[in-house]
Amino acid sequence: MTGSRARRTPPFTDLPLGLAKRLVRATTLAACASLVAGCGVVPGTTGGTGDDTVTVMTWAPEKTSATNKPGMPAMAKAYARWINANGGINGRELKILTCNDHNETVTAAKCARRAADENVVAVVGSYSQHGRSYLAPLESAGIPYIGGYGVTDDEFASALSYPVNGGQASLMAGLGEQLAKTCGPVALVRPDSIAGDQLPLLLDSGLRSGGHRGSEDQLAAEDATEYGGHAREALRRAASDPATEGCVVPALGDRTFTFMDSFRRDRGDYPSVRTGTVLGSVDQTVIDTTGGRSGPYEGAYVTGWYPVETDKRWDRMKQVIREHAFDDNRIDPADPGVQTTWIAYTVLRAALQKIGDSEVTAQAIRRVLDGGLTVTTGGLTPPLRWRFEDLIASAGFPRLINPEVTFQVVRKGRLVAARRDFVNVEKTLVEAES
Repeated sequence: MTGSRARRTPPFTDLPLGLAKRLVRATTLAACASLVAGCGVVPGTTGGTGDDTVTVMTWAPEKTSATNKPGMPAMAKAYARWINANGGINGRELKILTCNDHNETVTAAKCARRAADENVVAVVGSYSQHGRSYLAPLESAGIPYIGGYGVTDDEFASALSYPVNGGQASLMAGLGEQLAKTCGPVALVRPDSIAGDQLPLLLDSGLRSGGHRGSEDQLAAEDATEYGGHAREALRRAASDPATEGCVVPALGDRTFTFMDSFRRDRGDYPSVRTGTVLGSVDQTVIDTTGGRSGPYEGAYVTGWYPVETDKRWDRMKQVIREHAFDDNRIDPADPGVQTTWIAYTVLRAALQKIGDSEVTAQAIRRVLDGGLTVTTGGLTPPLRWRFEDLIASAGFPRLINPEVTFQVVRKGRLVAARRDFVNVEKTLVEAES
């Protein structure tokens, strides 16, 4: 789906446009100033250990029984080594602090409070399912959250959040659009969690935009270790109409691999059923380890935020990984978490270059990003910008600026682009709210 994006208009509808825009800007700045002053944050406080160092933080869960993203802090470290080996940013060294949130609300909040205590100027390229726990401490300290993974709605609501993709919402809405014209019955298997509760609404909005009736929702424990019953039931539902090709959509994050092991064993009884999923649940490494062209993902439909990993637009990131993290097996260039961290640090670098020789603070970074800085990512995303008029017309995702996704498919064991261009799912996201 393409077309012009719906833009939100400020609430000052009775005033001339120029005056209305100035009032919106002034009101926003006043609110931000009030927030900072009320929380005891001193404007101009230096982030880092000295004038020649810029300190930021990246966090993600590691070594837990649920979703793990160790490649994201590892990519942040590699990025800093690359930047510092080439003279830093405006001559400043980039220092990375990392934190493991353990997929726990309390620890996520501790990571955020540590960021404030360490006086970091931004949290960049991170993953956590506990937005409410970590965003409040960041907001109190005035610390911007740049390029979160997009796993929670909170990341698309906080005024201090600067997302680089459309989050899980855009992936599921886009997958629905991708499957609408090719699948009969669709069975969605998703975690029984707060983050999982919105997935059927988004998937169904995409499906219905293409004239499909919608999916059948199946819940699974977030930390389940076996999905035999779920797989059999999903296959049965997807194959309920023998005249069509049904689809099973496992949206279980890291647990998708475990689900697909059960799915593969029972799929022989339902040869017409295909799979649909999103990047983060599957990548080329997973496809290879499950049998490639003879595995359960052959023919699968996949929706992602970015171009496929084999696209030349990722060459710079891959070069940095080879040169500065060649022995770190936590970093997989096909992992959308790693890719998101790379793009988030691209945003940070652009902001720091804009600040130039002036003092680098959390407030300075926010001022640059709020002031209309346009960040280009070499075609990995559309140009990114966080002005009021760049936000999509969605009350549920007020900070979402990039509602574009990519359609991919597994052919002959390889994850390839189903179409080269990005697909804009803003309309589907807005309609999902109603």
